[in-house]
Amino acid sequence: MKRLFLSILLCVFVCGMKAQDMDAVFVAMPDQYVPQLENAWRKDLIDLYNSGKEAKLKNTMNGFSTLKKLTDDYLLLQVTERSTVEMKLLPLVNDTYVVCMITTVYGPVPDSQVEFFTTDWKPLNPADLYTPVSAEWFIKDDADKNRTAFSEATARLDMDLRKYSLSPDDQTLTVEYTTPQYLTKAERKQVEPFLKSTPKVYTWEKFHFK
Repeated sequence: MKRLFLSILLCVFVCGMKAQDMDAVFVAMPDQYVPQLENAWRKDLIDLYNSGKEAKLKNTMNGFSTLKKLTDDYLLLQVTERSTVEMKLLPLVNDTYVVCMITTVYGPVPDSQVEFFTTDWKPLNPADLYTPVSAEWFIKDDADKNRTAFSEATARLDMDLRKYSLSPDDQTLTVEYTTPQYLTKAERKQVEPFLKSTPKVYTWEKFHFK
């Protein structure tokens, strides 16, 4: 574990990571991560938000993008009607930070991608910073897996869809298992008795989500 911590620190220091506010990180974001909004438009969104106006602009897809929330360490952007980007600055040591970025597509079931970067947008290996839970985690611990009803219900869970959410108020990452939302109403009714009702919640501890 100590070796992993040192490798992450080496990476961020080599990349020149400095303490920054979220607005500066958002403006510096390479266009490839939010191709619907060019750099100048991201600046305009921040200016609108900070002035207390609705931070909403037409994007390159002829839709609208809206900056929903912005703090020193958190951002929520409604990129399109069916997609969002969430970002959080997570502290390491000596005023160094990691950017956690969650991209969620609603199509129609929410499904997210988790990425990590230095504050100057050098990619970091997600495996060094958190361990995804398996679909098995969302099955109740006391579920009788030998029952025919269990086998028939869970056989329909043949996709692995997750919705990740960052908290604007603390350093937690919440994971919801959204595969059941893809099922028909009757199929959901069959599988829900075997699923946990609470999501998985990670807490940032020093240099990784735990």
